[in-house]
Amino acid sequence: MKRIVFLCVLLVFNMGIRATAQEIPDPSFSMNGYGRGVVFGGGTAYSLASVFSELSLQTSVTKSSALLETDIRFRTGMYFNERKTELQIRELYAGYKSQKFDAFLGNQIVTWGRTEGFSPTNNITPDDFFFLSPDPNDQKLSNFMLKMNYRPALGVGLELVVIPFYKMSRYRFDLFDMFDMSGSDWGGFDQFDMSNIIDFGEDMVPEKILANGSYAARADVDFSAFGGSVSWFRGYDPYHGFDVVSVNWSTGKPVIRIASMPYLKTSIGADLDVPIGSLMIFKAEAAYNHTRNPNNKIFIPNPDISYVVGLETSLWGCMILGQYIGKYTFDYTPLSEPQMPSEASAMELLQYAEEMIDYETRLFNRKVFNQQERTNHALFLTVTRMFAYDVITAECTAYYNLTSNEWFVRPKLSWRVSDAFMASVGGNYMRGKDKTLYSYSSSLMNGAFAELKVIF
Repeated sequence: MKRIVFLCVLLVFNMGIRATAQEIPDPSFSMNGYGRGVVFGGGTAYSLASVFSELSLQTSVTKSSALLETDIRFRTGMYFNERKTELQIRELYAGYKSQKFDAFLGNQIVTWGRTEGFSPTNNITPDDFFFLSPDPNDQKLSNFMLKMNYRPALGVGLELVVIPFYKMSRYRFDLFDMFDMSGSDWGGFDQFDMSNIIDFGEDMVPEKILANGSYAARADVDFSAFGGSVSWFRGYDPYHGFDVVSVNWSTGKPVIRIASMPYLKTSIGADLDVPIGSLMIFKAEAAYNHTRNPNNKIFIPNPDISYVVGLETSLWGCMILGQYIGKYTFDYTPLSEPQMPSEASAMELLQYAEEMIDYETRLFNRKVFNQQERTNHALFLTVTRMFAYDVITAECTAYYNLTSNEWFVRPKLSWRVSDAFMASVGGNYMRGKDKTLYSYSSSLMNGAFAELKVIF
């Protein structure tokens, strides 16, 4: 595998060097950015879940065929009652850019796929899911990577990505009870206080060696009649699971230490968009995800195929995007809840408790991976309309999972007061049946937000 990737790197680099370069004109420097204040609150767990101010500086430097891009953000505020001040290097990379070949090295955000909201082929970019911002794109995190592009013909592109060190998506399940391990679930253990038994340990990340890096390649075409791509990814998935690190019984009840645990996968995907007439675009995307040893490792999902089909159109002055999101899980076997033995001995009770811990952790991981059932079905809708000569933008995004009965709605109203000043208000509301991810998260992520932004 290492030799194949190394040969691909040499091949793409050789093609780029031999390509006829159209050098970028005279040296140029540009800087822009914004400053903003954001407040998000109104939930049941926190009256103000997120309050922060942020300064973003985005620069671009070009000279001949050299290019430097940066997006650096300084942020300070309160997040879930914790005060934080941080400097985020969202993107910072340098490289070579010509008419047919590019090579960039540094912190970059790369998103693949042609569908919105849920993209099965987008395996590269991790997310900070609990960063509450009016713009969901702010949740994307950069990776340090080498990215190379080769364009052998107009509308045809080849892309290669090498990520030497793994970065996982950020979950904040430590902010709420991950499992409802009440007496009704634990049978004979109802004499114990089963609250606060989950302890989150440090994230478990792969050893920082090249063998644990991620590699991805994509061939893309973009013509007026259609666009599409095929892609391949091999590496640790940013969307990780959880494993039980230890169980401590010294206090008379189990204290379960949980840790984020990444897993290795290989993914083969494809996407397509086709204009239908002048007002409609058909979009589709799918990926097969292959994993190994899911039965023996509770944090590894079963192999599956994820797919999305949708239509984007303009109707009654609105831009409308509707999508169906599906997943089929291979080798699916329903979980069986352990049964409390009657008149059990101390050793049998201990074994039962350990089986319950394993069951609950596997069940939670299946919710994270949307593998609660053999098939998973969901609907996604976004409606956007502009008013007052594009000064005011109203948009609403909704999602409903038909399998788990979870849903959310996210309305937003933006007002461009002037060229440099914007204001926006909106909200986020999600619900789910008891013990679903949305039922856990709703106490933190439900609420309203407001933002004032100055652009320069």
